[in-house]
Amino acid sequence: MWLGIQKLNTETFSLLKTARSEDGYVFNVYFIKVASSVINIISDVVSLFICVLIICSKYSQLLKQGTMKMILFRKFRVLILMVFLIACSMHIMIDLLPKLERRSNSGCSCSHTPSEDPQNWAKHRARSGAESGWPNKHTLRILQDFSNEPNSNISSHSLEKNPKAGNKTEAFKQVEHYAQNGDKKRRFIQDAVVTKNIPVKGSRLLALFDHPLFKRALPSLTDEDTLFNVNTDIRFDPNAATENQEWHAEGNMEEYTPTGGELTADSYPNWLRFHIGINRYELYSRHYLVIDALLRDLVSQRITSVAMKSGGTQLKLIMTFQNYGQALFKPMKQTREQETPPDFFYFSDFERHNAEIAAFHLDRILDFRRVPPVAGRLLNMTKEIKDVTRDKKLWKTFFISPANNICFYGECSYYCSTEHALCGKPDQIEGSLAAFLPDLALAKRKTWRNPWRRSYHKRKKAEWEVDPDYCEEVKQTPPYDSGTRLLDIMDMTIFDFLMGNMDRHHYETFEKFGNESFIIHLDNGRGFGKHSHDEVSILVPLSQCCRVKKSTHLRLQLLAKEEYQLSGLMSESLLRDKLTPILIQPHLKAMDRRLRHTLNVLADCIEKEGYSNVVEDDLAGEREGGQTHTSPRGR
Repeated sequence: MWLGIQKLNTETFSLLKTARSEDGYVFNVYFIKVASSVINIISDVVSLFICVLIICSKYSQLLKQGTMKMILFRKFRVLILMVFLIACSMHIMIDLLPKLERRSNSGCSCSHTPSEDPQNWAKHRARSGAESGWPNKHTLRILQDFSNEPNSNISSHSLEKNPKAGNKTEAFKQVEHYAQNGDKKRRFIQDAVVTKNIPVKGSRLLALFDHPLFKRALPSLTDEDTLFNVNTDIRFDPNAATENQEWHAEGNMEEYTPTGGELTADSYPNWLRFHIGINRYELYSRHYLVIDALLRDLVSQRITSVAMKSGGTQLKLIMTFQNYGQALFKPMKQTREQETPPDFFYFSDFERHNAEIAAFHLDRILDFRRVPPVAGRLLNMTKEIKDVTRDKKLWKTFFISPANNICFYGECSYYCSTEHALCGKPDQIEGSLAAFLPDLALAKRKTWRNPWRRSYHKRKKAEWEVDPDYCEEVKQTPPYDSGTRLLDIMDMTIFDFLMGNMDRHHYETFEKFGNESFIIHLDNGRGFGKHSHDEVSILVPLSQCCRVKKSTHLRLQLLAKEEYQLSGLMSESLLRDKLTPILIQPHLKAMDRRLRHTLNVLADCIEKEGYSNVVEDDLAGEREGGQTHTSPRGR
């Protein structure tokens, strides 16, 4: 047994001696060498002591003194028990040696490139926090939230704790400090989105955005209409960076120290400028160039940390960038050509990364602007996920497949197992990155149950599926009995039907704006699953209520015209994404077909109820120089 322990120590020590960093220098393993030597010495001493005990026990009958016999026979049991305890301790210390090595060495091992042998992957070690760019506890920005649950942005033992949601002042101070450090010297370059492969002349997208319907001005914004007030809520202190001496000690003082003068909003990182631009009527304005810059950041910023997102049915990762921005990563699970199997329930369908990307572009073309910016990105699973994560549960799920591809599966309710692992080629994987909304400590959001939520049961049906007059009950229930909330539900219904999304169980609004605000269209990964089938039950809210905004109705009619055509606009818009093609042609054609069906449903409503009772004129207040919020009319 002890020879085996010594052999294991020798092998571990040899492995440590041969470990090399990417610069070719031997790791600093002095502490490990000393620990290994001490364990070997203790093992030898214990082995010798056991031999002495065995000899004494064997020849104890030759001893004539009664005192010695008592010691040998009565005390040996205690001594032997102590020896076994020491042996167990040795085993435990030896087992911990690899973990001690990973935490104590200050070097880093390079991940293999796609051209290298993936079998060498198991020999690599994770980079240290400083090497991987992980912010320390003084520079870790408040983790932003992307979902319904207030605590869903906290990963499994991998990130610092957030300040209490009620401490808004402290949260703002942290955001001020981190955004200032992250992008102080870089100024936003005001250039348009890259339009590679898109002809400027004859561009349908440019013609659409030049249409009067896409040039409507917002009402004058007051402090109550903006999510943040830059002068009070987000006022940066240029001297805040000097408080972090540890940051300066790392050699970044020249890069992140203010050069003098007060910072302006133009110098903030693009993710923060996106947050500042949110108001009562939209997540971002129509021609806000910061959104284009933010999309570029999502595909170009260096990833400094990765953690699993808690909650949800399928694996999602929270990624932090070099400029302290964060995004939600949904990895590729299906190819573009695959459709949802016909026997799958909507609640067990895959979440598709390309659906998240396409939903953002569709939302923009419909002029809703209620989906946070999403971009596709090709990641190196080793360098950009495994080597920078501090999530132990995620790190342990990496393995090499029989095809020599790097795979991982994480932890979640569905599809997180070896059989459903996410594998690269050999270590490249594509996915969607959705920009985070402001942290809940800064901008609280309220979660609402969708009145037309499905049952999420194999046999049961929801009330709206069996009651044709269900909408009449909804119209009498707050907040749908006043304001524009019911009309916003109709917008969301049309949006979901065009992409075939049946998974809209909840929606969110910003608490600051009360009931007079837009609906945030989050979590669109289950759209674009079937191009050969149109799920008309998604349109039940529209057919039951027969209500729609005039601006929405006019835009739908515009997108059905040959000179614009929704499929052509989507195809042109999606060319801007790095992972193009995002949707195959059958999905694009299906949107044209579903758009015609939506207009037919509205035409039937108008014929039955009359135009003025179906189409709510939300443009009237604009013509009068203001905006009015009308209450839904009953039938």
